[in-house]
Amino acid sequence: MGKTDRIANKEKRQKEYVKAKVEKSSSKHKMRAARMKYELDHPEAKAERLANNVPETIESKRIYDETMEEPVEDESDTFSSYFDGRPPKVLITTSKKAKKEGYLLGEQLVDVLPNSEFMKRSLKYEIKDIAKTATKQNYTDILVLNEDKKKVNGVTFIHLPEGPTMYFSLTSLKLTEEIRNHGRATSHVPELIMNNFSTRLGKTVGRMFQSLFPQQPNFFGRQVVTLHNQRDYVFFRRHRYIFRNEEKVGLQELGPQFTLKLKRVQQGIKQELEWERTAKMDVDKKQFYL
Repeated sequence: MGKTDRIANKEKRQKEYVKAKVEKSSSKHKMRAARMKYELDHPEAKAERLANNVPETIESKRIYDETMEEPVEDESDTFSSYFDGRPPKVLITTSKKAKKEGYLLGEQLVDVLPNSEFMKRSLKYEIKDIAKTATKQNYTDILVLNEDKKKVNGVTFIHLPEGPTMYFSLTSLKLTEEIRNHGRATSHVPELIMNNFSTRLGKTVGRMFQSLFPQQPNFFGRQVVTLHNQRDYVFFRRHRYIFRNEEKVGLQELGPQFTLKLKRVQQGIKQELEWERTAKMDVDKKQFYL
């Protein structure tokens, strides 16, 4: 098609360009049709072609993290009580002087997390005071929604009574009413699906998410919560299965939806810093930490 650049007349140049483009597209279709016909008779040829044409992605070029082979459970595992059968009890609150969006998200998270409660934050209570009181009342976890300029921009997870504390940035928030054709959730305990938490830090984060949900989902509700980690961004979605017929299954989004990114991990209740994401960590696009 580079030959058309030498044609001085604009109309003729455009016609020749379109003609060359059509010819190129036609030859591609013929080549693909011939290849498809050949591969129907020679399936091993198709298998070989697909094996030799695996596209490279950032994930496939990921720098190996040796902690992927390490187990996360040990004697100091603070989530062991949950995996021993203790049911979760979650307290959800906000930062001080929260506005409408924080309250709405808090109320919708109560709908997501079974056995959870939303409490409006009083100006006189600090996080450590809330954690102390919540521990006495047998809460297992606290979620604190952070706001800036009337927008929710982060969430702090605190596992009681001994931590850890994890802070995530929160972006791309869509409340339930903002999702087109959303469904109405029921009180059934949802299934929990978690993807790609593979490093030791990622597995710890995954165990923290697990500790918020009862271990026995109610499959009759057909509800599922997905936490999908991709390049250290954790995508939160909630859906309901819809069986259209004996063969086809669809998904109806229930909301809310948002994206999390781990910023720091602290021991105990906001004590010593254990891990923190810095600007230098985002320089190499092939290095992931979860």
